[in-house]
Amino acid sequence: MEFILHYRGRLESSGSPLDKQLIRRHFHAQLQVLWGQLPLSEFRESRNVFNPDNEYSAAQAVGEFLFVPLVNDKHNLYAELHIMLLRPEPPGSIIAQSGDIDNRLKTLFDALRMPKSSAEIPKDDTPKEEESPFFCLLEDDSLINKVTVETDRLLYSNLNSSEVEMLIKVKTKATRNTWVNDVFV
Repeated sequence: MEFILHYRGRLESSGSPLDKQLIRRHFHAQLQVLWGQLPLSEFRESRNVFNPDNEYSAAQAVGEFLFVPLVNDKHNLYAELHIMLLRPEPPGSIIAQSGDIDNRLKTLFDALRMPKSSAEIPKDDTPKEEESPFFCLLEDDSLINKVTVETDRLLYSNLNSSEVEMLIKVKTKATRNTWVNDVFV
């Protein structure tokens, strides 16, 4: 399965739980649309994937949230990411005052995965009505098998140095093909 996620906003080099949750919410809305379309819509209805007690479900409760990661160990899946990262800095300046690209990518990868504990969710944060369940790309960022990053200049004036625009091409693959994960690959 291949699809593209889009993000425009702040990407801090040392993102807080709030920063990561805001980015996670941005991707949740797009993944919610993806889960509503074929072939995932048919899979989710026939397999009851939002019930954590179901053998086909990768859903996991963290704090008050029920996270449904698309790419997960249970379905023997991993992801390859190609990231086009636009930022308001001259081309080639990977290390700049807005933080090095490694740390910004770590913030992104943390936001693409479900939190490992409620400590990674901002205090007193609860799911909104449309966030039950809460869709995320990854169960864990260790399920990223390949990453390519292309950077270029974001040509808007008066932007904060942490502002970015990204297109993330996601390709899901299986470590082992099964009848359960054929819809994801």
